Amino acid sequence: MTTHDHTAMPEGRDIALLSLGVMGIGMSGPVIALSKMAVPTLIMFRNFLGAITMLPFAIRKKEWQTEVQRTAIGTAAISGVFLAMHFLCFFFAMRLTSVAAGTALTATQPIFTALVISFRGGVIPKRAWWGMGIAFASVLFITGIDLNISLRSFAGDIVALTGAALAAGYVLTGSHAQKNISTSTYTTTCYFICSLTVLPIALVVNPHVFAYPSREWLLLIALFLGAQMLGHTMFNLSLKRVSPAVVSLIVFFEVPVSAILAFWWMGQNPPAGTIPGIVGLLIGCGIFIFRSHD
Repeated sequence: MTTHDHTAMPEGRDIALLSLGVMGIGMSGPVIALSKMAVPTLIMFRNFLGAITMLPFAIRKKEWQTEVQRTAIGTAAISGVFLAMHFLCFFFAMRLTSVAAGTALTATQPIFTALVISFRGGVIPKRAWWGMGIAFASVLFITGIDLNISLRSFAGDIVALTGAALAAGYVLTGSHAQKNISTSTYTTTCYFICSLTVLPIALVVNPHVFAYPSREWLLLIALFLGAQMLGHTMFNLSLKRVSPAVVSLIVFFEVPVSAILAFWWMGQNPPAGTIPGIVGLLIGCGIFIFRSHD
């Protein structure tokens, strides 16, 4: 970990993969906010579809024959639990606060990722921390504004921040697992365990998991194709070569994508006071990216 460059920018096909990933996960906030399907049910079906889609590719790899591969699959399972908890927080945040604010706060995961990497001996350039400091100050600004607006919005902000910390755990464990198994084996395991983790909660919340109108199933398919396959799977492919710190940082760029789609599809504007905070988050991200090469 200590010799790895945790600020090296993606190159070649990883730029395209991460760009597609940003567009994909940018869809998730507005689609979740539009859906009336119970949150755990939405998470369960989305990840189950992702797992069965990747399963044929994983079977072809046959990456369960060595002890190292089986250990990596176990790590992928842990990543799936992190993903389930992250999704629960993110999905509930979309129902409690604005799409723009909730997405922006969840996108603070690189702060948590960098803290863990630094704690484990990884090197994050000092000037890169200035960007994170600006991002964190922006987080405090957004949550302060939302506390003045309503306790419901503030609760959504806190849930979103919790989801950001869990997302960091998901990305870090996923990066570690993919050192010894392919992305197809990793995502099959991770998505399946995520779906399985949420299943009991989904059954408690609403035992009639199939009792939804066609509109909800169409939104689920949109979430699966966009956020799951185009979003998370593209990011996971890049984790084979790009540091989890950088992948987490690039997630920041889902914020304007989600805000634009929320305005276009739902006519939803974030409260005026949160806009400077969101701008601050993006500036902090930019400083980290460009200062990290000095």
